Amino acid sequence: MTSTEPKFAGVNETAWEDAITNYSLATIHYQNLLDQINNQYSRFMQEKQFVCQHNFKKYRQNMQECYGEDPVLLAKVVAARLKQERKILNAVVEDQQTVLDTSQPVDFARHQDIEQKINGLKSGVQACEQELKFLEEQQDEFDFKYKTCKFQESHSSPKQVEEEMKVLQNMLNILDNNRKKVIEKFSELLKEAEKLLDTLVKEELAEWKRRQQKACIGAPLDVSLDLLEKWFTATALCLFQVKRLLKKLEELGIKLTYDKDPFKTQRPDLEKQARGLLTSLMQSAFVVETQPCMPIQGKMPLVLRTSSQFSVKPRLLVKLQEVGTHLMKVKACIDKNSPNGKGYRKFNILGTTTKAMNTMESKSGGLCADFRHLQLKEQKSGIGGKGSNEASLVVTEELHVISFETELVYQELNVVLETCSLPIVVISNASQLLSGWASVVWYNMLCSDSKNLMFFSNPPLAPWSQLSEALSWQFSSNTKRHLDADQLSMLADKLFGAQQNYADCCITWARFSKENLPNQNFSFWLWLQGILELIKRYLEDIWNDGNIIGFLSRKRERSLLKKKPTGTFLLRFSESCKDGGITFSWVEHLTNGK
Repeated sequence: MTSTEPKFAGVNETAWEDAITNYSLATIHYQNLLDQINNQYSRFMQEKQFVCQHNFKKYRQNMQECYGEDPVLLAKVVAARLKQERKILNAVVEDQQTVLDTSQPVDFARHQDIEQKINGLKSGVQACEQELKFLEEQQDEFDFKYKTCKFQESHSSPKQVEEEMKVLQNMLNILDNNRKKVIEKFSELLKEAEKLLDTLVKEELAEWKRRQQKACIGAPLDVSLDLLEKWFTATALCLFQVKRLLKKLEELGIKLTYDKDPFKTQRPDLEKQARGLLTSLMQSAFVVETQPCMPIQGKMPLVLRTSSQFSVKPRLLVKLQEVGTHLMKVKACIDKNSPNGKGYRKFNILGTTTKAMNTMESKSGGLCADFRHLQLKEQKSGIGGKGSNEASLVVTEELHVISFETELVYQELNVVLETCSLPIVVISNASQLLSGWASVVWYNMLCSDSKNLMFFSNPPLAPWSQLSEALSWQFSSNTKRHLDADQLSMLADKLFGAQQNYADCCITWARFSKENLPNQNFSFWLWLQGILELIKRYLEDIWNDGNIIGFLSRKRERSLLKKKPTGTFLLRFSESCKDGGITFSWVEHLTNGK
């Protein structure tokens, strides 16, 4: 496709508007534009594109004739055209937004807002880069003028020298004013970057971490990190570019400085702010993508058994094309800041605890370290062999954390990155598995503070609204069917007794997982898990098809079967069997009519 219209790189509306009141700046822009036309003309000449060559020759002649003596007029024309173009583009964007369906999910609107902020940040960085180029050209012009004046000073009259000094002082005043404007633009840009970073870290990343907690206990939620990685990467690239541009300002300041130079007085603070934002972003971007999990217990993450292998994967949400010669090695450890409670068990991690981050183990091409064959081994206490029987918490209520640490060295930024897993429960035999899983469910249902390792020293009550949701997830994550309102109502009745409304009901941790049900020798949690195991082993197909009513009281069972014809039956779960039982109930009419 052959271009028939001239297109010029680096055209900036603000820069042209500034040139309207600045003859020197207008002259620089005019000359730059003329140079670009000449470059295009030369290229077309080499490519033998005669029509384009003729057109660009005509463009050059017209511009020289119309604006050669009055570059300010050119600035007025270009600024007006760019302003008109911006109005047209804004109108198109507004029209597109009015077409959008207002009933779209809140997430879509929120994500679109973040995308717009990131695009605004990119545009701001590009504008600052362009301003910096113009500033550099102004400084070069001043430098050339100053050296020429000094060279000719001995051959000039005092009056001529005085006139030249006035011109130089005027140029320096303009340069100083433009330096202040550039500093102000960088300051505004960093403020916008800080707001964006707050949104990404305090809102989006925090929400993802909460979703991950719920997903760990069975919630059907999307925990993909691809969108966050896209946003974090775009923001990081902008900040790295800002950091490089601020370094360029420092170089310009070294070449030319003067009293109250803003590059000396204000630039260092901006560089410190940019570095601080980058450090904060990179530290927040180091997360645990896949929580610790044993392969044989894929549906029960965060419960680890000593001497059994488990996997875990930390990930950096910033794609770095070239990390440089520095290899990012991630080291895993356990209980780096563990409680000092009496009897609190200590563990060692066995296996390869140090691994280099790479892109091969990530579907998105990002940096991650996939630890696949780690094991935990309990340390022997100094007195009395392994562990201690004086612990304030039982084994399955004792929470531990696996931490990861690495060092990032990239483009003169050196940052230590740390992250940690969600709290894990460490068991030593299979009989503790269900109790450990109960602790994981209770913690992740009610707590979002990953550092609260003493959570079970005073566990909070669970509202039925949250507990019922978590109980339903236990079934939907292991089968293809969740618990409906009637089934959950039966479970609520079993826990709280018959009530009109269970919305305000709460249950204690002990009653949920430790205390036996009335007239039984097992807890509510063990009874429920026994039923779930029964379904997974023998009844999953007919459960998924809805042929098992399941959770139904005897009273409700009789009311459903009453007045039904002979042969009508239903299947419900036994309330007296710890390991899961199924009860068959059917209608049979005797000869006496009963």
